[in-house]
Amino acid sequence: MHSTLVVLVVGLTPRLVGEHTPNLASLAKSGGLRPLTTVLPAVTCTVQSTLLTGELPRDHGIVANGWYFRDLSEVMLWRQSNQLVAGEKVWETAKRRDPTFTCAQMFWWYNMYSTADISATPRPMYPADGRKIPDHYAEPPELHDELDRLLGPFPLFRFWGPATDITSTRWIARATAHVMHTRHPTLALCYLPHLDYGLQKWGPSPEDSRVQHDLAEVDAVCGELFEAARREGRRVVVVSEYGILPVREAVHINRALREAGLIRVRVELGREILDPGASRAFALADHQIAHVHVRDPRDMAMVRALLEKLDGVDEVLDTAGKRAAGIDHPRSGELVALAAPDRWFSYYWWLDDDRAPDFARTVDIHRKPGYDPMELFLDPAIRAPQLRIARRLLQRRLGFRALMDVTPIQGTHLVRGSHGRLTPDPLDGPLVISSEPGLLPAGGSVRATDFKALVLDHVFGREGADVSSTAAAATG
Repeated sequence: MHSTLVVLVVGLTPRLVGEHTPNLASLAKSGGLRPLTTVLPAVTCTVQSTLLTGELPRDHGIVANGWYFRDLSEVMLWRQSNQLVAGEKVWETAKRRDPTFTCAQMFWWYNMYSTADISATPRPMYPADGRKIPDHYAEPPELHDELDRLLGPFPLFRFWGPATDITSTRWIARATAHVMHTRHPTLALCYLPHLDYGLQKWGPSPEDSRVQHDLAEVDAVCGELFEAARREGRRVVVVSEYGILPVREAVHINRALREAGLIRVRVELGREILDPGASRAFALADHQIAHVHVRDPRDMAMVRALLEKLDGVDEVLDTAGKRAAGIDHPRSGELVALAAPDRWFSYYWWLDDDRAPDFARTVDIHRKPGYDPMELFLDPAIRAPQLRIARRLLQRRLGFRALMDVTPIQGTHLVRGSHGRLTPDPLDGPLVISSEPGLLPAGGSVRATDFKALVLDHVFGREGADVSSTAAAATG
């Protein structure tokens, strides 16, 4: 077996590999680079599940970053149990081939209670007093305190929200390097999210100096990982899940359904809460795709016609459309809407901002029944946001349950990049870079469903492959 490191650099595309990414460009030059043909929807949890199982969403069941649990009548996003993912994972297939194989799964999603030997993933603490305390979950359990002693607590508030920066990505990379050095897993999987956030805030233009800065930062972190891999003689694979498309505005799909009388809300303390179980139709919005749940089949034609006329909706998939796209799984909505390439779906259902739920103005990925990129911004209507944050932190230290209400709910034009659709130009889509050019297909792209087999080829070799380079040569 050949020890291998797989680094997932979120949002990286062939167009972004170049002057500002010398480590990645060097690996691509000495090894090889291919476009990745990803799956629909091109979102984190779906694509990662395909990469690790080799299955389409219809088979592994991860149809978005969350879904409507019909038996509970609740929307849940960003669950973490690996038991939700059907299909044999890459490390399970490898263990069948060689029982001595081991795998470290560092911060890829659905990373709790899996059959991987070693893992770490974000897992905040939520005390009863309303606080959210940064933390992570690790297997084996002693790895948690070991990483805390080495690197400090996991920087959760730099992982997501308006304060995101390279800090959390660097923490994950150094945790991965530590695990490789101390545990020597045959396969190490590392997730680096940093690039994704700026591309959503500013758009994917490689000419933007802010994008160039983020590229240089994540490339430097990759360089550290490549050097750690070189010292251990590891093969190296870099992959991304999707490419970011430039967008200009949101599509408020649930507001359209609300205005048509299809959504029901509950009023709690004067604020409107979506009541999915009582709604005739509602949408789980996830970047550029929306799973639309229609309770009564007799409403299907009407809901589809409404959505097809909605400005910013490009296509509505019915049963046949979902089957063709490979997302015909029971967790999918009865209809799946795709946004136009320059639009994205908000989860908003309220028609009066004064009636918006209190969590709408906070970073709260579990309470919101849809993805909210507005959490990357501080509300520009707040004159002194840092002062408000400081005041809220003080209130919490004094024992008050104070909301960190700094997320804007107006001005969705602030979001300049999104994903979920397939990109029309492969240069703007995801990629695969390998230190072993002989293991990459001779031409064309790598299908996301073939990535699992590609990783296994790096570990076990492929008969007849011309593998002339080594990890040492590829990483310099």
